[in-house]
Amino acid sequence: MVSWKRRRNVNSAGVNLALFEAVADDGTATDDDAPTILLVHGWPDTHVVWDGVASHLARHARVFAYDTRGMGDSDRPLPVSAYRIENLADDLFAVAAAVNPGGKVHVVAHDWGSIQSWEAVSRSGAATQIASFTSISGPSLDHVGALLRHNITHPTPRNLGTSISQMVSSTYIGLFHLPVLPRLFLGVLGSPRVWREFLHLMDGTPRDAITTAPTLRRDMNSGVRYYRANILRRLLFPSPRTVAVPVLELLNTRDFAIRPATFSTTHRYVTRLWRRDAATGHWLPSTHPAYIAENVHNLLATLDGDRLVPESFSRTRRFGPGQAFTGRLAVITGAGSGIGRETARALAELGCDVVLADIDTTGAEVTARLCKESGSATAVYHLDVADTDAFIDFAKDVEREHGVPDIVVNNAAIGLSGSSLDATDEQIDRLLEIDLRGVLTGCREFGRQMVTRGTGGHIVNLASAAAFTPQRGLGIFAAAKAGVLLYSESLRAELAEHHIGVSAICPTVRDTPDADEVATQIVTAIRADKAVVPVTTEARIGYRLYRFTPWISRVIARRQVVGATRP
Repeated sequence: MVSWKRRRNVNSAGVNLALFEAVADDGTATDDDAPTILLVHGWPDTHVVWDGVASHLARHARVFAYDTRGMGDSDRPLPVSAYRIENLADDLFAVAAAVNPGGKVHVVAHDWGSIQSWEAVSRSGAATQIASFTSISGPSLDHVGALLRHNITHPTPRNLGTSISQMVSSTYIGLFHLPVLPRLFLGVLGSPRVWREFLHLMDGTPRDAITTAPTLRRDMNSGVRYYRANILRRLLFPSPRTVAVPVLELLNTRDFAIRPATFSTTHRYVTRLWRRDAATGHWLPSTHPAYIAENVHNLLATLDGDRLVPESFSRTRRFGPGQAFTGRLAVITGAGSGIGRETARALAELGCDVVLADIDTTGAEVTARLCKESGSATAVYHLDVADTDAFIDFAKDVEREHGVPDIVVNNAAIGLSGSSLDATDEQIDRLLEIDLRGVLTGCREFGRQMVTRGTGGHIVNLASAAAFTPQRGLGIFAAAKAGVLLYSESLRAELAEHHIGVSAICPTVRDTPDADEVATQIVTAIRADKAVVPVTTEARIGYRLYRFTPWISRVIARRQVVGATRP
């Protein structure tokens, strides 16, 4: 851990800003040649919100933070105009010059700290003082204003939906512009205990992760001036500019205050952009300090150029608007043909890098070539999912070489039809090892990785409509797929608290749908976080019959005859 050493006040146009330096508790001093990192907090925080992040960053950098004007130990000018974003950006440059005279700083900022940092990096010549900018939960008001103007002048359903969604999330800003009510409301919310409960309810932030300053209630009221001085003025009259400073956006898809679409145009203005999406909430410095530090470290290593950077970070580089899954990694088993191949292609077309595993590596190589046509990076592995030890090693290899996957598709499977009374032990064992045990192993190994990483993910398991439509001649196959289906639903409940989705895909057995149709349904399930996806009308009818009138399913099963074929 670290403690904060009060350095001195930095004077910015007559406003004194309290400056602090992170000092390791063991007394270890950071090399003077180490990079300088400046942490900028948001509303209603002070520098202490960075405690966890600083403890990680201080191992390799000189780390400073300051209380922004109106907050903590810094001065609190009374005029609303004193809090205009231009003044806040001036403050940042003044502090940057104080902590590294004649040099550059790497800015890491959250919430209003990020908003004011956008103003700073948008200025001409900003790159002479700011080496990089990591933005967390705080967009450029100019970018947002330009986006809102575009959406209003081009009122498509999607554009209007995006704007309305953000307006709903920002209703509290309207409250902050009213007289009297904000002070009454914040008088209650400003209790540390109430504030912790509020963040836990709204954002899922663990209560014990929330650090507050003794000045919390005063900071909340002072911080209202940030909104009054800037929101309407900058949103109504935006002036977006080109940003030459390298920018890393850490986007939180569960942010209750700022919707992901708000950041959809950043690439238009930033010449060097990295972006990482995660199923995390607004108060990322409190909930995921190691995640922030890791990404900042990787950004600095990338800019430094002489240190190895993990592949998981390299894929976050953005050169345009990006697709739905740009920057993400997907692992697909049974990727050498059929549903696995088409799923890999569909994900690659949406920006995913893909790891392709199959017992048939020749087929997987063909899939890899097809995915590369979409510009995706690929890797091919030989894998028999029935070999548990090999599967465990494969999962470790993927994590080591490519990073923790964001999407896992357990697709590898075989079939078995005919009378269950005629099936041999070898046939039954092989079916269960591949169709059921392989899914269990894939979920367990990659699920553990996702939970440990702590930023969400999605697992897709290929079940079958046979899991809920009894059919003669498919009893053993149906048993395996029913296991996959119910396991998927149970695992979904288990992993929900970690924001990891689990979907079971259920194609029909008779009149099997085209592989690309199933792949489309898989992509939809990931994007919409669907639990169970019956593919085709027949499967959807069968699913509802078995749920609401199972006796009809049994009557139909007695009249069906499925041709006997064996793998």
